[in-house]
Amino acid sequence: MHTPSYAGVLDAARQIAPAIVRTPLIEHPALNAVVGGRVLMKAESLQVAGAFKYRGAYNRISRLSAEERVRGIVAYSSGNHAQASAAAAKAMGAPAVIVMPSDSPKIKIEGVKSFGGEVRLYDRWSESREAIGAEIARERGSILVPPFDDPFIIEGQGTCALELQDDADGPIDQLLCGASGGGLIAGINLVMAERSPDTAVYVVEPEAFDDTRRSLEAGTPTPHPKGAPSICDALMAPVPGQITFPINQRLSGALTVSDAEVCEAMRFAFRHLKLVIEPGGAVSLAALLAGKIEARDRTTAIIVSGGNVDPQQFADIITGRFNG
Repeated sequence: MHTPSYAGVLDAARQIAPAIVRTPLIEHPALNAVVGGRVLMKAESLQVAGAFKYRGAYNRISRLSAEERVRGIVAYSSGNHAQASAAAAKAMGAPAVIVMPSDSPKIKIEGVKSFGGEVRLYDRWSESREAIGAEIARERGSILVPPFDDPFIIEGQGTCALELQDDADGPIDQLLCGASGGGLIAGINLVMAERSPDTAVYVVEPEAFDDTRRSLEAGTPTPHPKGAPSICDALMAPVPGQITFPINQRLSGALTVSDAEVCEAMRFAFRHLKLVIEPGGAVSLAALLAGKIEARDRTTAIIVSGGNVDPQQFADIITGRFNG
């Protein structure tokens, strides 16, 4: 079986280069002034399909054989991997069935359909997306493209950190990145371990969906308790992946943020940075602004992982009608 590696990330960068956006690394004086240090924001909200997920999806799907492309793909996701998989499948001429929670933001469901994907909705609280996806794959002979626990997905996401390292003009003291199943931060860890081992890497999660934090403490993949949903719909995986977690055990620590702190970060990004960020994509900025980590006199990199926010939800948040 293919094992995720730094060499694999380098190969992924070659594989996906013609298809992705090389997103900017942004430094803004308003944010630096607030935290008292340098902040470098990797704006994956500007990626194809509006999130970092296109990197991994394209790396996986573009490697399918001609026969596999005819059979098509099936993916499951709350939205960003869904859109990325549909977009990558369209680029490769492959049909795509995407299993999505019925409470996914409308903009993400519409995004999948706009890329030609067939949507199969399910109840995230009573049904298993993994079981539904596996059943569809068996029935149609499709190739299953999981959201995070796949070596090529992980390596594709890691290309984000390659660009960050190339574009940074000096050493990075610490890096903050949100996590659901842990594919993005696993890819980042593969790169940072090789390119910048002294950089402290922290995971950021919604308070009620802190499965990575719990897993790090337990030393084994551990789910969070079932409870109320978070506005961070992109970060609601129940447990870290079996492939991602061993990589992510090198993390320096885990931080959590409330929905209210996420809302404040989204408002700050819109008002001062002129960035549209979805809730799940704002957790690293939220942790920084809420003082969950010391940033004064340090250089901190944060991953702004996505911008696919429902327009009405975004309007309610930035105008203060919704505060988490």
